[in-house]
Amino acid sequence: MKKKILFLFFCAFIAAAFVSAQNLDLKIDYQFNVTANDSGNYLTYSGPQRYGAADKDTYDAATSASKQHSTPLFSTAYQVDIAGKAAFPTTVRGLFLYPVAPPTQRTDDNLTVTKASNGVITVQYAHRGTAYRLITDAQGRLSFPKGNNVSRTIGYIVGENPQVISKDFSSDGTAAKIDWSKVWDTSIPSGTAITGPNAPANAKTGAVTNDWETSSIFHFAGFLQFAFDGKILKINGSVRATQGAPK
Repeated sequence: MKKKILFLFFCAFIAAAFVSAQNLDLKIDYQFNVTANDSGNYLTYSGPQRYGAADKDTYDAATSASKQHSTPLFSTAYQVDIAGKAAFPTTVRGLFLYPVAPPTQRTDDNLTVTKASNGVITVQYAHRGTAYRLITDAQGRLSFPKGNNVSRTIGYIVGENPQVISKDFSSDGTAAKIDWSKVWDTSIPSGTAITGPNAPANAKTGAVTNDWETSSIFHFAGFLQFAFDGKILKINGSVRATQGAPK
């Protein structure tokens, strides 16, 4: 009963926000060096959720966490609704967290960013056994909702050990040797057993799936602007909180 009351309260709060049409934009300012450790990395965001904001947040080595608590705050404020359904793509949320993660995360996840001659930017990484990819349009824009974001289970991780990747996608089973073309090749079947040290029971590869919003309460609409110079990835812009399920 208590959960139902909280849920109805949340829905009323969201509805009131849409009626007032004030402060509905989730604003992003992001910079990350994908080639080396860089003190200039940061994540800035602000939006409809009063307590969900950070100003040039970075990693704090003393606490092994984000200085302004972006890791938990962004997730609870924007990634999921009160029912636990996705209001924001996991692929993009994961990318946002690299400036506030330990410097080794970049290489541990084999974060890979490329820019094609036509301007299309592709971001790929594997985190905790799941591979993620996003692709912008030729102007460097990533659309919301239902953008060009996909994921696939390709491995597993136990505790703080390195990821173990299926040999279907990595020649030596490490994230460093991931062959991204194989990861996104839908002709390579899912359901292959993933073996390795301390492998969880029934660990298997998955299919390529769209990483799309599933919340029926709200989602974000618009696009974010990506820029990449071969070293620094920048993301700027805002997306608007929009009532209802994505279409």
